[in-house]
Amino acid sequence: MEHFITGLPKLELHLHIEGTLEPELMFALGQRNGVALPWPDVDSLRAAYEFDGLQSFLDLYYLGASVLIHEQDFFDLTWAYLERCVADHVVHVEIFFDPQTHTARGVPFATVLGGIERALQAGEAAFGISWRLIMSFLRHLSEEAAFATLAEATPYLARLHGVGLDSGEQGNPPSKFARVFARCRELGLPVVAHAGEEGPADYIWQAIRELGVQRIDHGVRCVEDPALLSYLADTRLPLTVCPLSNVRLRVFDQMAHHNVLRLLEQGLCVTVNSDDPAYFGGYLGANFQALADGLGASQEQLCRLSLNAVEASWLSLADKVRLTRDIRLHAALHGVSLH
Repeated sequence: MEHFITGLPKLELHLHIEGTLEPELMFALGQRNGVALPWPDVDSLRAAYEFDGLQSFLDLYYLGASVLIHEQDFFDLTWAYLERCVADHVVHVEIFFDPQTHTARGVPFATVLGGIERALQAGEAAFGISWRLIMSFLRHLSEEAAFATLAEATPYLARLHGVGLDSGEQGNPPSKFARVFARCRELGLPVVAHAGEEGPADYIWQAIRELGVQRIDHGVRCVEDPALLSYLADTRLPLTVCPLSNVRLRVFDQMAHHNVLRLLEQGLCVTVNSDDPAYFGGYLGANFQALADGLGASQEQLCRLSLNAVEASWLSLADKVRLTRDIRLHAALHGVSLH
């Protein structure tokens, strides 16, 4: 199974680039930029990765991001992620970045975008990994702050492929951002939103009805609403599910309790992603392996999850046809029948 997973072409649709900041790189950038961290060494930092929920993770996440200051820092961060994509045979990525995390510290928007984009372009040239870039608003901040970020991003909109909504769900429903998302849609930007991770199924409905999303990020609490389950199955509105993240943040007590395969078998367009892999114990390959080890996922199911990611991606039709063929060929070479 490990050999099968390694060779399976994969797509990542839910990845926060700041969440790929490994402790070693965090300390290296901190030293390079003169930023003192509150941990004495890498091992002490890793020991702090015991989260009791989303907020305890976010507190550490934002502190770690303080070492990202210069364009080269964002390049190095993104390049390190792409090298891991090569090892996991990830062929396409659609990644989030959080400009407000950095502009609030005085880091210019152009610095953040420039470093990430330059690495993605270099990665496509060197590794053939195609990409899309999604700017996310922080939902614990105000809608006015999101409008200000959108204004700051306006000169760069041609370099962005969509807009998302992340950070703490509790007390921050999607409806809070209805006006700014309407403006993003007017500007021709596809929109996605985190919903139904810690927040209730109603937040998923809000993201659909009030934000007009093309994908739901997480969405695992859709099971609380039978009508929503039916809607998601009928429309194939994608869910970008993050199994290891869900377990580390106590959305599920253990992998054996995760509902992603049940959702798959109910006809939903669920996909597998790594979210913030430096903090949650695994990149995309490890998430696929966790489904095999913890849920007994079959090779056929893993292929279908990868095919769902092709369907849910923002790739061209020609690229979708090509990647669908590649996944089906991998399945056939391993004697896996896909209908």
